[in-house]
Formats: sequence, structure tokens, C-alpha cells
Amino acid sequence: MSENLYVKLNDRSKQIFKTVVETYLETGSPSGSEKILKKGSIDISSASIRSILADLQKEGLLYAPHTSSGRLPTDKGMRLFVDGLLEFGRLTKNEQANIKQKCLSKGNSFQEVLSEASKLISGLSSHAGIVLAPKYQNNIKHIEFIRLNSSQVMSIIASTNGQIENRIIEDEGKFNESILREISNFLNFKYKNQPMEEIQKNIQQDINYSKGRLEILSKNLVKKGILELTPDLKNPYIFFHGQSSLLNDEIVSKDLDQIRKLFDDIENKTSFLDILENTNSAKGVQIFIGSQNFLFKHSGLSMVMAPYKDKEQKIIGAIGVVGPTRLNYAKIVPLVDYTSKIVGKVLS
Repeated sequence: MSENLYVKLNDRSKQIFKTVVETYLETGSPSGSEKILKKGSIDISSASIRSILADLQKEGLLYAPHTSSGRLPTDKGMRLFVDGLLEFGRLTKNEQANIKQKCLSKGNSFQEVLSEASKLISGLSSHAGIVLAPKYQNNIKHIEFIRLNSSQVMSIIASTNGQIENRIIEDEGKFNESILREISNFLNFKYKNQPMEEIQKNIQQDINYSKGRLEILSKNLVKKGILELTPDLKNPYIFFHGQSSLLNDEIVSKDLDQIRKLFDDIENKTSFLDILENTNSAKGVQIFIGSQNFLFKHSGLSMVMAPYKDKEQKIIGAIGVVGPTRLNYAKIVPLVDYTSKIVGKVLS
């Protein structure tokens, strides 16, 4: 739809529309014919500009916040601008080096890297930074099987970030304490400090191709205690920094109820599975503008998100910026894109 409308506009309409949007992005203020004449260096009359503004408003690209106050872009207009008229910038070498240094400065701890990335992208964008990741995208510190009673064994998996997962396994008393200890020691020796996904893949290969005593003994325990564990998409890790910056925008701050709901949704992780599912199907940076934003449903907010991937190019989370509709997309899109790639490399 945006492409057809973009083609439909003539060069003069595109120029005037672009001037209105750029003025809005810079100042947040509407543009009338006199302002467009001064800023856009357009060699036509004020009457002609007003006529074109009226046509753009009929197309749903602009609106007048008040009578005779000039025009502002609608969410539809911002989408058209981003898709067809915006020229994205590039990060400087110093900006790239800063992102690398900050993401690496905390070491390779899963939570530290993602928390630092959220703070970093918030600071560089001057808006709220958000990072999402399904649980279990972290290394395993310790694996242990202990007997609970005559028919049940408990698997205990401790991650390097402090998370502990317990699971009860029915074994009908098949494994005694000595075997459980032997299996635990074997698994810790072979798989300590590996990510869960890598452990699951390697253990499955061991079970399929090895006839070793421990592999045979532990096949059922490993299946129930490790192989059947899956990343928790419904309760992801969320790192969110720079919330106060959302209140600095005049349009956004007028609707404090929506802002409170946004913060509640983030705290309660409401609908964040949708973000991970959307980034899983995305090839790169996604821009959700205003009321088109599937998550926030707020006409004053936009979100720029990009997936980050592991060394096998599998998407393992998402990183982005949340801010007012008049984000500096030309700067923020390459910022989010580059940071997502660095985070992916650090966590691989």
C-alpha cells in the first residue's frame, strides 16, 4: 500500500510531504505554507502549497492538529516516509568501537551483556532501550541428579546467571545413588559452561551413536531432565532502560495512562512473546510506528527492533528502541542493526 501511494505522489507533493515530516522530526511542530516555503526552497505559491497539503491530508498522510495550525504527519504518513523517503545514516567508527567496547566490558555473562546493551542503546538513542531473550540462552554451570524417594529422581540444572531449573523424573527406583552421582559427574565434566541448546544437541548425538555405559544408563534421565527442556518464550528475560526519556516528548507525555500501561506490560511481560515471534520471521530491522505498533497500540509511540543471532544464524532474541513517533529513524535504525549484530557475536 505504501509503495503504490508513494508512486502516486508527484515530485512536488513528495518534496512538500518530506519537508513536513522532517520539520516534525526535528521540532515536533506542524508546518504551514509559509514555513514550507522558507525551509523547502520550493518555487510555487503559498496557495499551491496549501492545495497540495489538503490533497495529502485527503490521502491520510497528514492531519491538522488545530484549525490553521499547519500539518503534521499521521502514522500512515510516517510509514510512507520511512519506507520510501528516508535515507538511513551510518554509524561512525568511533560509535562502532564504543558499542563493541561497552558490550564486551562486562565479560560474557548472558545477563550482563544484555543489560549493558539495553543501557547502551538507550544512551546512544536518547530513548528507551529494550532487549528480549528467551530463558536458557545462557551457559550451564552445574547438572545434578538426586534421588527424592523410591520412585522419583530430581534433575537440578544451575545456569551461570544464577537461574536454577528443577524437574522431577519418574524412574521406578532404577538408578541408585552411586549411578546418579556417576552420571552427574560425567555430564558436568563433558558439558560444563556450554549453552543448553548446544548441550541438548551433543547429548542427543552421544545417545544416538555411543554405546558407552554412562550414555546407556543415563538415556532416560537425560531425555526427561535435559532434552525435553525448552526455552521459555512466555516468560522471557527483559532488560529495559531509559523509561524516563519517554516522558520528555510532549505528545507522549500527554497520555500518562498509556505510558503507565506500557510500563505495566513490560513489567508483567504482557504480549512480549509477540515481539519474539515477529522478530523470528524478520530478516532485519523492523519499524513499528504509532498505532500500527502491534504491541503498544499507542499513536504517540514507535518501536525499532532487530533480532540478534547466534553463530549458526539462529535468532535468539531481539533488541531495540522505544520512543515517540518522531524518532530519529535515520540514526536509530543503523544503531539498532549494528548493536544487534555485536550482541549476537558476544553471545555466540
